[in-house]
Amino acid sequence: MCAGLPVKSRALSREQVRSPRSSGNSNSPRRTPMSLRHLPLCFVCLASFVVPSLFRAAPATPAGEPGYLFAHMTKEDYGRLYYSVSLDGLNWTVLNGRRRILPEYRGHPDVCQGFDGRYFLVGNVETGGDIQLWVSPDMIKWEKFGAPFHADLSPYPAVRGVGGYHGAPKLFPDRTRQRYVLTWHSSTETRDDRHPWNYWDNMRTYYIESADLLNWTPARRLLPFDFGQIDTILRRWGDRYYAVFKDERAPDFTWTTGKAIRSASAPALEGPWTEPGPRLTPNWCEAPTVIPRPDGMGWYLYSDRYVPHQMYEALAAPSLDGPWIGVKAAMTPNAKHGGMIPITRATYEALLAAFPPDAKAP
Repeated sequence: MCAGLPVKSRALSREQVRSPRSSGNSNSPRRTPMSLRHLPLCFVCLASFVVPSLFRAAPATPAGEPGYLFAHMTKEDYGRLYYSVSLDGLNWTVLNGRRRILPEYRGHPDVCQGFDGRYFLVGNVETGGDIQLWVSPDMIKWEKFGAPFHADLSPYPAVRGVGGYHGAPKLFPDRTRQRYVLTWHSSTETRDDRHPWNYWDNMRTYYIESADLLNWTPARRLLPFDFGQIDTILRRWGDRYYAVFKDERAPDFTWTTGKAIRSASAPALEGPWTEPGPRLTPNWCEAPTVIPRPDGMGWYLYSDRYVPHQMYEALAAPSLDGPWIGVKAAMTPNAKHGGMIPITRATYEALLAAFPPDAKAP
């Protein structure tokens, strides 16, 4: 039930219940105006229709205990791994004295908890753009999981022909089907500094699937839209998949959603996908990440706003369908591209102990 919707009438003062049309006879009955007498009942009736659909609960944090990890890079140290943590999803503390967590890591950090309880971190190989997975029982000590690999892009020779770089890979554990889904973006055009927009306008989102993170399906296009998309993440809510991504076209008066975060949904990864909605953020935002609110009453959407300043900004909504509104968050300064996940309070405390915020360099 929605907090704040009245379900009982509160006691009213004589001045509140006195009808302006009542006679001056003090023995006449004082009648509550019709609108006040029926207001609580109207709210209850309205709530019975609105609340179930609008406030369908988001997944709770593990064991009902609030806590979040934000694995990210920084503006000054691009492509490296840093940690920030939060208890409420809004106020964040950077860990390890603002130093790297895993010096060997390269990529756009993205972490998920696997079906067996272990954690998986996805990144890239520094040269060539292949994908490298890491595994950990606690997100404190990481080791490489398997050898670097590249997706089978044979169904898309135009992408394979220009190197098939796996840009910003994200790993989504689809618990409904017990399958891991790995998304990334690649372009059909080679990078040319003289015409940079051509490269980015031709970015598309691809995905592969696996039951064991070792054997992967051939690549498939995720979104059918004929404009550039990057930094796509997947979430499942109810019986639908949601893709949240950056519209990579350059913004102008005919394409106002350019360089902003948008979303679409579908009953299956194969579609059919809804047409992307309006922009959820201002222009010049990227690298979205989405977490359930700790109270289970909606979601937080963070995105990296890189023009005119560098900072992550937060939105909140009761549903992945929106509506989204801005909320105040105390984010790690200069944090860039990363992913957030819910964690237990015990995991939160363990990360604080392993990587103290005030840790000094050895």
